[in-house]
Amino acid sequence: MVEIAQIFNNNSALVNLGNQKQAIVKGKGIAFNKSKGSNLDTNKIEKLFYLNTKGSQENLFFLMKDIPIDVVTTTYEIIDYAKQKFNYDVLDFVYITLSDHIFGSYQRFLSDTYHESLVPDMSNQYTTEYLIASHGLDVINNNLEITLPESEIKSIALHFINARGEEKRANHLKKNGMMNINKIVKRVLTENNIFRKEENGNYYDRFMIHLQYLTGRLDDQNEDNEEFNQKLEDEMKTSYPRSFKIADEIYDQLQNKLAKKLSGSELLYFIIHIQRLTKEKTIK
Repeated sequence: MVEIAQIFNNNSALVNLGNQKQAIVKGKGIAFNKSKGSNLDTNKIEKLFYLNTKGSQENLFFLMKDIPIDVVTTTYEIIDYAKQKFNYDVLDFVYITLSDHIFGSYQRFLSDTYHESLVPDMSNQYTTEYLIASHGLDVINNNLEITLPESEIKSIALHFINARGEEKRANHLKKNGMMNINKIVKRVLTENNIFRKEENGNYYDRFMIHLQYLTGRLDDQNEDNEEFNQKLEDEMKTSYPRSFKIADEIYDQLQNKLAKKLSGSELLYFIIHIQRLTKEKTIK
C-alpha cells in the first residue's frame, strides 16, 4: 500500500513513497472512489514513474496548470523509458519542453492543422535519441489515441538532444551563471516591449525555466549538426522575422557574456519561446 498525495483522474495519481519521495502511478480505475491520504492498492499499478529530483516534482505541478494530465503522464513515461532503457541523463527542463510539444502536436492533430515536421533527419548522428523518440511516438499515439506520422520522431528526438546533461552539474553551474543570464534576457525582452503578463505568463515562465538550465548545457554543445541547425534557422528567420531578431540578439549577448559558443539548437529554442510570447504570425 502507498499513500495518495493527489488524484489526477480515475486512472492516475501522485503517491508518497516515504522519505519525501513521490511517483506518478497509472492503472485502470486505480484511483476510483479514492481520496487524498487514502491508501492505494499496489496490485492495480500498471505503470509507475519516479519523481527522483526536486525539479521533476516542481515541473509536474507547473505543467498541470494548463496541460492535460494524460499528456503530462505520457511525457513522464517517455522520459522514464529513456532513463531506464538507455540510462540517458537529461536535464529536468525536458519535462516542460517535451510536454509542451506533445500537447501542441495533439491539439493541431485534433484541429486538422497538423503539418509534418520539417526537422532534418539526424538519426545517423543521434542513434540513441532516435530510438527513444521512436518508442515515444508509439507511446503518444497509444496513450492519446491519435496517429501522428513517423516524421514526428525527428521533433521528439530534438528535445532529448537539446536536454542531454547531468542534473547535479547543471545545478552547480546554474547557481554561478543564472543571475547574469536572467539580467541579459529580461533586458532584451524589455527593450522589445515584452513583459510578463497574465495572458502570456505560462510561456514567459517556460522560457525562464529553459534558461535556468542553460549553464548546465554549455559543456554539452554539439557542433556536428550545423547544416541541420542552419536549415531550420533560415526557415524560422523567414517565417518569424521579429522573433528571430529578438532571439538572435539574446543569443549573441549571452555568448559574449558567458564567453562560450552556444549551439544552434539554443537559438532555435529561443526563437520558439519568443514567438509564443509575441504571438507573431507565420509569414509564408
